[in-house]
Amino acid sequence: MTVNVALVGLGFGAEFVPIYQAHPDAELVAICQRDRGNLDATGERFALERRYTSYEELLTDPDVDAVHINTPIPLHADQSVAALEAGKHVACTVPMATSIEDCARIVAAARASGRTYMMMETVVYSREFLHVKHLLESGQLGRLQFLRGAHHQDMTGWPDYWEGLPPMHYATHAVSPLLALAGKRAETVSCVGSGAIPEHLQGRYGSPFAVESAHITLAGSDLTAEVSRSLFSTAREYVESFDVYGSQTSFEWAQTEGGQPVLFHGENAERITVPDYAHLLPQEIQSFTTRGVYDAENGHLSFAQGGGHGGSHPHLAHEFVRSIVEGRAPSVDVDTAANWTSVGLRAHESAMQGGRPVEVPQF
Repeated sequence: MTVNVALVGLGFGAEFVPIYQAHPDAELVAICQRDRGNLDATGERFALERRYTSYEELLTDPDVDAVHINTPIPLHADQSVAALEAGKHVACTVPMATSIEDCARIVAAARASGRTYMMMETVVYSREFLHVKHLLESGQLGRLQFLRGAHHQDMTGWPDYWEGLPPMHYATHAVSPLLALAGKRAETVSCVGSGAIPEHLQGRYGSPFAVESAHITLAGSDLTAEVSRSLFSTAREYVESFDVYGSQTSFEWAQTEGGQPVLFHGENAERITVPDYAHLLPQEIQSFTTRGVYDAENGHLSFAQGGGHGGSHPHLAHEFVRSIVEGRAPSVDVDTAANWTSVGLRAHESAMQGGRPVEVPQF
């Protein structure tokens, strides 16, 4: 079985073009971008003839089995629902949506259509995550005792819909590795806001906080997780990080870009080099864990600040394609995506209420 994929959004999304073209079970049959100039430039570069400036027209194409959405955050919900209702499988970059109601709409559309939905969360396929997962599954960490995630990023210069966005509305990079390692859904969250962003940034979303910090309880577990998030007016080198504390061994993320993470065996610290996990992929796409469309000379903001997302892109594309071929739920399926996204949405509600604990919806 070959899955015919259409790629929607060609900024960061262009990174996936050569991956789908090389994947043994996929064919990239179409690309979609509102900007005709960028659309044609990408089409010419990668010899792609079927090009759409209209998303609605793309969804009528009978040759398209699946769409991979890499468009601005405010479009994710409507575009995901429209594709599912059109009978297409959907992969969508994070976050799933910007409201609980929209998460519920996507869950309902996926169930009604019987089609696959996967949220393309990069962190849970980064080499760091895959390594810690290996340590956990091999018993080297022992019993999980505590989990911590952080995502600090200066969004100055990004598209205007980012201005003043509540920090926890885009929390999945910090939330996802914790819940994925625990193998549990978030149950409740309490969150406090700290500091303040400039007044001119507060108006759009009514959010005053520079930093939001949350504690999460997990269903059926004595584990808790802590997440902190900032977007503006907070001095910190970009970081998407997670720390994992086990009874035998603990893992802490590197403090600076280019630094080394640390394993703690009791009180003894060991700096480690995290291996690549390309061997988990088909040979045709293994090279994409260390290279892609964007590089030092041909840059994109997500790479200038995001460090290439830990080699995750071919793993994400492979999981999406194989889940369709095998007729199974993907690793970050629609229910998981809704839970991970809702943690951040509910966390901001809690912060606006002075830290009152709130329940996370179970979809």
